[in-house]
Amino acid sequence: MNRKVIVTCALTGAGDTTSKSEHVPVTPDEIAADAIAAARAGASVVHIHVRDPQTKQGSRDTDLYREVVRQIRASDVDPVINLTAGMGGDLVVDPSEPTVQLSGTDLVSGLERLAHVEELRPEICTIDCGSLNFGEGSQLYVSTPDMLREGAARIKELGVKPEMEIFDTGNLWFANVMVQEGLIAPPPLYQLCMGIPYGAPVDPGLLQAMVNLLPEGAQWTSFAIGRDQLPWVAQSVLLGGHVRVGLEDNLYLSKGVKATNAQLTERAIDIVTNLGSAVATPDEARDILQLEKRA
Repeated sequence: MNRKVIVTCALTGAGDTTSKSEHVPVTPDEIAADAIAAARAGASVVHIHVRDPQTKQGSRDTDLYREVVRQIRASDVDPVINLTAGMGGDLVVDPSEPTVQLSGTDLVSGLERLAHVEELRPEICTIDCGSLNFGEGSQLYVSTPDMLREGAARIKELGVKPEMEIFDTGNLWFANVMVQEGLIAPPPLYQLCMGIPYGAPVDPGLLQAMVNLLPEGAQWTSFAIGRDQLPWVAQSVLLGGHVRVGLEDNLYLSKGVKATNAQLTERAIDIVTNLGSAVATPDEARDILQLEKRA
């Protein structure tokens, strides 16, 4: 295949995973250490959420992001930094009184979700391209067309590359509309997210169909969650995409064997190279995605 593949390591996420594996990083020191370890293992990009050190729940606290980014930038490695901007879209409603918001709701405007991006100016930040029934129960993720257009415009003004998170085909449709409207600087970067209830199921035929809908010149990556994560590395590479692994999406290296972020990165690199491709260095990833390297 003889091409460069960008490997992203998604370090911690915001899900309830810390009780399931002792390897999921929580504090800024732990998250930064895992980012550095993943980069040393060969990751091109590190994707970062932060967590409240006391509750271990996902957080939007800019101070926590600032400390993680500071430590990575002060280290001996230089991965592309990709900060989530998806926090702040959670709505939990009372099914009997849907106008009533329940515990777990964290719903703010699209611009408020970018507070840490405004200050820290990462090379990449995510933008979740649609609303979604998020698993069982009464939790929704809310990301409306107005929110998305406003957020995309501001991200472009900041000189940050948006990684457009695609959870289903309607999300892809709207992401393509934003590209057509000039809200996304070229080349557009898509993340095709598979297996998250209730978005796009883990199906190679569906991935191929989504890839077929991407605009000419787009860069794309894809991941699947849980036990499908590592096989999906091969699936993504074979269809011409980049890849993502990490403890945000999967806790295991093999059945019953809990993984670290560095181990998942190493395994992904083995898969990529065994398929005849090479892993992009951070600077090669910057060239592929046309990123502006930060000082």
